[in-house]
Amino acid sequence: MRRIILARYALLLAVVLLFSVAIAGRIIYIQLTTADKWEGRLQTLENKTEIVQGNRGNICSTTGRVLATSVPFYEIRFDLAAPGVKKIFNAEIDALSTELAKVFPDRSRWQFKSQLSEAYRKGSRYHLVHPRKVNYDELKRIEQFPIFKHGPYGGGFIVEQEYIRFTPHGSLAYRTIGLMNKGAYGGEHGSMGISGIEAQYEGYLRGEDGLMLRQNLSGRWVNISAIEPQNGKDVITTIDIYLQDVVESALHRQLVKSKAEYGSAVLMEVETGKIRAIANLGLQGDQYTEIYNYAIGHEGSTEPGSTFKLISLMIAMDEARVDTSDIYDVEDGKWKIYDKTIYDSDYGYGEHGKMTVKEIFEHSSNVGIAKIVTEKYEGREREFIDRLYNLGLNQPLGTGFRGEATPYLKYPSDKNWWGTSLAYISHGYELQLSPLHVLTFYNAVANDGKMMKPMLVEAVQSNGRRIREFKPEVMKSAICSDATLGKLQDLLEGVVENGTARSLKTPLYAFAGKTGTAKILDVETGYTHRKYRASFAGYFPADHPKYSCIVVISEPKGSFYGGSVAGPVFREIADCVYTTDLSLDIAQNKSETKNNAPHLLSGLVNETKIVCEELNIPVEMVQSDADWVQTRSAGETLSLQAKRLVSLNMPDVVGMGASDALFLIEKAGMKVKLKGVGKVRKQFPLPGAACRKGQLVYLDLG
Repeated sequence: MRRIILARYALLLAVVLLFSVAIAGRIIYIQLTTADKWEGRLQTLENKTEIVQGNRGNICSTTGRVLATSVPFYEIRFDLAAPGVKKIFNAEIDALSTELAKVFPDRSRWQFKSQLSEAYRKGSRYHLVHPRKVNYDELKRIEQFPIFKHGPYGGGFIVEQEYIRFTPHGSLAYRTIGLMNKGAYGGEHGSMGISGIEAQYEGYLRGEDGLMLRQNLSGRWVNISAIEPQNGKDVITTIDIYLQDVVESALHRQLVKSKAEYGSAVLMEVETGKIRAIANLGLQGDQYTEIYNYAIGHEGSTEPGSTFKLISLMIAMDEARVDTSDIYDVEDGKWKIYDKTIYDSDYGYGEHGKMTVKEIFEHSSNVGIAKIVTEKYEGREREFIDRLYNLGLNQPLGTGFRGEATPYLKYPSDKNWWGTSLAYISHGYELQLSPLHVLTFYNAVANDGKMMKPMLVEAVQSNGRRIREFKPEVMKSAICSDATLGKLQDLLEGVVENGTARSLKTPLYAFAGKTGTAKILDVETGYTHRKYRASFAGYFPADHPKYSCIVVISEPKGSFYGGSVAGPVFREIADCVYTTDLSLDIAQNKSETKNNAPHLLSGLVNETKIVCEELNIPVEMVQSDADWVQTRSAGETLSLQAKRLVSLNMPDVVGMGASDALFLIEKAGMKVKLKGVGKVRKQFPLPGAACRKGQLVYLDLG
């Protein structure tokens, strides 16, 4: 039995071995002798099938208006071996050539006749009539041409449809919307996004490919759908078309006026970080157009100059190393440190000498800021740079855009750290930040210290239904303490009220910001007095910020200061945006204030009641045991609410008249510095903050 089993097993093994050898031999035979045959069959099969892309999704504004869409265009081909063509070709080729020359004027009718006659002699079944694709109106016209009017079978007329990307608003936010590769790079992988939102959301916009089988049945080409393509999704951006037009127009006007190399402007919603407008215009020939995304990309990542001074002072003030009332001697606007000399922009012209930190910032003294930071952090450079790193100023913002700039911020242990590096970094040199990085910080100051991640896309939708929404993202809940934040806001308002941006001030509304004027580093000659980069970063309205904005203009001719070149663009943008909001507010106030009680300043309860009795104003007392009250208009009645006063901390005097506010603060043992007239609009330190005897309190009246 054992011998029988072994014999059968050996026989089975021999059969399997022989079969395997036969298969291996057949494979070798096919590879060596019939490879060309099977390669040809594979090519034939591939030529009969075609990948069909789904219709690419739209990119839309925040209100749903289309920013980029796919429009059908048509490629005209000619089957000159179709049975019907042979009967009429010689009789109608002249008329067809004449009509084609009208649609494609780059070729004469004789050229068309010669080209088509040669293809007819060769029996071409898929001849390309002209490389230019036609639109739908042109297609309808061509369908009626001689020969073609007989259709695919009788006239050999073949139409290939292809979707081409189209931006209805021209170059508006063109580089942010993004580019497609087909046409520019040959479309090796099909039509796909290579930059901007087109690239970042390619997976949603593209959809899923289908498969189509092409067959020639008795001279007639027939397309058979094997797999249906799936259309792409629509991407809803945060961009507002009206605001985008405002920002781009204002930037363009200033670029033309100053004959600059390029400019960038970004308008951001303070509370959410949503970018409502982003414009990038560069000089191409003699025209300004969207040639690069300077706001986000590497080429726009440069030395920010004086707009960086706010960050330097924030670090020093937040660590209680300096206060806005401290005094520094900026000498004559010139300061030598080691082998370098730092100059103020108005060296030789402006007033210098001893200045408070607040005045140093308002007048943008390079010497003052460099002295402050050097004095407080020399020997502790790592502490200063670590705070900058903690703010994320050494990392990309994570917008997801291809080519997003990586900031450059050197560290004390780096080989290129010099003894003067701290002084130069303090006023915006020896580092590189994109305009969007700078704006993100200023937006955080406007947003009560909360740093928001910039947003350019808020949703993805399919067939009008949102399938994914992107929520505002907080990068840092607080960039500094509340006390420091109040000082920063006061400094920025001071720049507009008293400093380098005072020429931009308007009585219609208050805004806050900082000018920047940076020399441009030339690789061969170093910093020159011929090339500058002007900027302005800020927010508006100053009291309750709704928008933050940055404007950067590189290499302007003539005037080059941030306050005179970039500042007017900021002001024009703010005027247009604020006028729209203001008109709504005015309309609302007209309907609501017709019978409202007059406004009274906050103050002592007894004095307020006496005034109301004399003017016959009805009064509603919310809390009867209060000594000081805050007034609120409630229709025809004036509501008196208890005013919060903290005996051991800074009293709340917002809304009071100057005399009452002065009485309360001096009663607490502090000194007062007033600015403006009217009621107290803003105070610093903030209400409830810790206070000390003899402390100086700033009151902003308006």
